[in-house]
Amino acid sequence: MTKVTDLESLKNIFKDGMTVMIGGFLDCGTPDKIIDFLVDLNIKNITVICNDTAFPDKGIGKLIVNDQVSKVIASHIGTNPETGKKMTSGELQVELYPQGTLIEKIRAAGSGLGGVLTPTGIGTNVENGKQKVTIDGKEYLLELPLYADISLIKGSIVDEFGNTFYKATTKNFNPYMAMAAKTVIVEAENLVKPDELNKENIMTPGVLVDYIVKEVI
Repeated sequence: MTKVTDLESLKNIFKDGMTVMIGGFLDCGTPDKIIDFLVDLNIKNITVICNDTAFPDKGIGKLIVNDQVSKVIASHIGTNPETGKKMTSGELQVELYPQGTLIEKIRAAGSGLGGVLTPTGIGTNVENGKQKVTIDGKEYLLELPLYADISLIKGSIVDEFGNTFYKATTKNFNPYMAMAAKTVIVEAENLVKPDELNKENIMTPGVLVDYIVKEVI
């Protein structure tokens, strides 16, 4: 069975109230075609796990502007004024983590870990409500794994099995998010045959990918 499909065939996968990880850094390496499809579907009450909410007119920002997101888990929201406005008004719940902590929480989920210990946030508001662990006299916060129903990632070169290569900074959160969700959909900038992608360049193995959508330029 082929993993290559069109978004229309996947529309029943997307549900109100789901948790979605979306790769990218300020819309670099973000699966914009899939996001545009979610905007058209107008599913609501989404929890989005991402590095940031991009810009009002780009990437994840479109979902924010369209009132489809009820909660954002991210490392910053400063580049999208709409996210800040909705947070201040109470329309949107925002949970912020230091960037390194955020990616480690995602990695922990993908690696089957019960959590990670970090000194980052000790003595600040970040530690509120979290368990502290003392090791050799030093305090750490226990940060729990972050899982999602679906991860939406973007690959620079993807073969028909789902093996994925990310070019330069488009890699960002994508390979880690591909490990931390029940269903993984990759948007392929360049779709190739399995023997056309050098095995040494594979960053996300195809076994982790459920569906492949070709980017339309």
